[in-house]
Amino acid sequence: MLRTRIAVSVAAAAAGLAVLTACSGVETAQPVVAPAAAGGNGGGQAANGQVGNAAPASNESKLVVADVADVGQVLTDQNGMTLYRFDKDTAKPPKSNCDGDCAKAWPPLLSTGDVQVQGVDKNNVGKVTRSDGTEQVTVGGWALYRYAKDTKPGDATGQGVGGAWYAANAKGGKAGQAAAASGAVKLSASKIDGLGDAIVDQNGMTVYLFTKDTKKAKTSACNGDCAKTWPAVLSGNGKVELQGIDSKLLGSIKRQDGSEQVTIGGWPIYTFSKDLKPGDANGMGVNGTWFVIEPNGCKVGTTPSATASQAPAADSGAGSSTNDSSGGTGTTY
Repeated sequence: MLRTRIAVSVAAAAAGLAVLTACSGVETAQPVVAPAAAGGNGGGQAANGQVGNAAPASNESKLVVADVADVGQVLTDQNGMTLYRFDKDTAKPPKSNCDGDCAKAWPPLLSTGDVQVQGVDKNNVGKVTRSDGTEQVTVGGWALYRYAKDTKPGDATGQGVGGAWYAANAKGGKAGQAAAASGAVKLSASKIDGLGDAIVDQNGMTVYLFTKDTKKAKTSACNGDCAKTWPAVLSGNGKVELQGIDSKLLGSIKRQDGSEQVTIGGWPIYTFSKDLKPGDANGMGVNGTWFVIEPNGCKVGTTPSATASQAPAADSGAGSSTNDSSGGTGTTY
């Protein structure tokens, strides 16, 4: 069947939320803020790209996914320093356009042997030859850099510099909210093995709803540490391109930080930071509150025609419950 792409203004489409498909009821609850991730230790970074006065402990480069305050999950090097990508580079084919004085401010992450990974799909890692003949590490085709003004692990002072530099995520994309802010968001109807119909974003990543949100809510129940693990799908420039999804289901809400989050069928939607590649759905069923969302605006397994194979999956272990300081049960994300 031919699917038509529709570019819809989120603001204009919000009024159409009254036309929703029938989903079985889901419970609502108040948000619980998860504890902040523990930080690392490390020295400062000089303009030559080395951290402190010490050279790397081995000849191997390493890519690690870590949480950075106000940015979310980003790529870091073997010393815990935030890694960046440059909008003036290209990924297809990979090419670095940062040389000379640029490379002093943004030291390239050079390949000094086999690249080890933690939380990164090895198949997305590559190398590009720079103008001086050295080899620079790439993820998703994008060359990676440090920032000379970051002085310790956890710094991300290069985020947004010049409107062209952004911390990189595990897939080589822009970390945090930068990706959505930089252009139109695309949502498409797709299928996921073992789950069936689902929505994916412009990068092919699975989209979720959170049952602690309220359908037709005016804001999101997932903020702070929760939003680092479950990044909100933001409307960016105010337009969302749809493929195989009824435009009447499209809407938006205002988040606590003032950004505009996309809703489908009244549900605010999210991606999952532990999904590393298109087709992953590791967030399905986490804590009994996170579910893949179908193109009709329902969580997977709640439409009248749902089959046994579309039932919510067991908790993947990506989230767990714990007792909070008040003696109640809190949720970690």
